[in-house]
Amino acid sequence: MKTYQSFGALARALTRSIEEMPATFLEVAETGAELVREGAKAKIGHYQEAAGPFPKWAELKDATKADRVRQGFSENDPLLRTGELRDSIKSEATPAGFIVGSASPIAEYQGLGTAHIPPRPFLSSSLFESAPAVVTALGSAVELTIAGSK
Repeated sequence: MKTYQSFGALARALTRSIEEMPATFLEVAETGAELVREGAKAKIGHYQEAAGPFPKWAELKDATKADRVRQGFSENDPLLRTGELRDSIKSEATPAGFIVGSASPIAEYQGLGTAHIPPRPFLSSSLFESAPAVVTALGSAVELTIAGSK
């Protein structure tokens, strides 16, 4: 444990930590956004097992498989056709947090499901799976910033 020779030294160390914290938070938010974004992209084209509150992805219907083949796509790669959905996944980070999402309407109805399509959550499940790593990274980064090691 670090000791300080005076209350003034402690105050200077705490002031330095406070000043450096936004950069620390931004760094962790950027890392978290990348983890979630890349995790979501990796789910496209691959069946997913249940994760927390998110269901296992249902097998594509035979009619869907046949339609995919008729259009020149592989038969059984869920959510993947041209790669447009995968490539639409973007992220933003600020010291206050991060956002990962897609402006594609396809993302919404594929992720949440419809009356005719079962849900295949890829954004929310990626966040769920990445959360422990993001929280660990945040704790470590804050600890290092306070200790003056960053």
